Amino acid sequence: MTWSDWKWQLQNRITTLADLEREITLTDEERESFVKAFEQFQFAVTPYYLARLDKNNPDCPVRKQILPRSGELIRKPNETEDPLAEEIHMPVKGVTHRYPDRAIWYISHVCAVYCRFCTRKRKVSDPEETPNRMEWEKALDYFRTKTEIREVILSGGDPLTLSDSSLEYLLGALKNIPHLNQVRIHTRHPVTMPMRLTESLNSVFSKHFPIYMVTHFNHPNEISDETKFYVMRMIKEGHVSVFNQSVLLAGINDDANILSELNYKLISIGVKPYYLHQCDEVFGSSDFVVPIEKGIEIYRRLRGYHSGITIPNYVKDLTGGGGKVLLSPEYLQKKTEKGYLFQNYLGDEYEVGH
Repeated sequence: MTWSDWKWQLQNRITTLADLEREITLTDEERESFVKAFEQFQFAVTPYYLARLDKNNPDCPVRKQILPRSGELIRKPNETEDPLAEEIHMPVKGVTHRYPDRAIWYISHVCAVYCRFCTRKRKVSDPEETPNRMEWEKALDYFRTKTEIREVILSGGDPLTLSDSSLEYLLGALKNIPHLNQVRIHTRHPVTMPMRLTESLNSVFSKHFPIYMVTHFNHPNEISDETKFYVMRMIKEGHVSVFNQSVLLAGINDDANILSELNYKLISIGVKPYYLHQCDEVFGSSDFVVPIEKGIEIYRRLRGYHSGITIPNYVKDLTGGGGKVLLSPEYLQKKTEKGYLFQNYLGDEYEVGH
């Protein structure tokens, strides 16, 4: 197996401090934070994605996404292990049914790279959280009986860590449910391990057209020549519609020029910018959070100044399971002592911190 083999990339991930220090020079803070953070959340990075970072620059925007920092060890009062309340809306293991017409299906605990701001830090990398084959059938039965569900979103971990044959089976089973209108796949493999987008996987996708994929680029430095090759080939051969959701991250992409460059690059390879997320209030995320006032100002500098097809929706997924709200002045109800009051899609009011 070689560099361009996705299984080789997974098998050769850097997962320990000793292995990491053989590759890059860490700062004292990074080293100390790694040891403490590793007690609560695993570390992993593919050789491919490690090659995307500046090994000598602690401020590298790719590096900041994967290396623990001291802020990750701080727990703020507003932060929680399950900010989107996925567990309390879980009728069957692995299935979160929060919205009336769609459900998320958590089918893998493995990621090629573990992001430090991950919403599912509580369960990602824990094999006990992954549904087994018998539980797959229970989930499929649930989808068959709930006729109000129009869409199933395959998520994880990363669903593309499953084999082609497993994905073939799951997509086939879902596509055979009459009331399902579409299937969506949420994956970061196009960013962290694009060689996973093999010709055989494209063949699977092509059989089950239409497939909608949402990936997760946060910075233009994450788009390499390999990214362009594999993503564009998948779009052409697999007939996959690809969207991107970024997270607004302090010191990484909280700049209109950086986001503009990212979004134009995405459009050039056939990926539509879909969401720009305010960082979720998951424990240890405070160092990544951009103040909403700054986020709205950045968004103002994008909309109207750049092509409309490059502009994502700036949103906040409300802590507590209230769903997404648009973070723009017309949806803002009022400013409060703690932050801002927004309405969700049901008209319920939620307070969002600064």
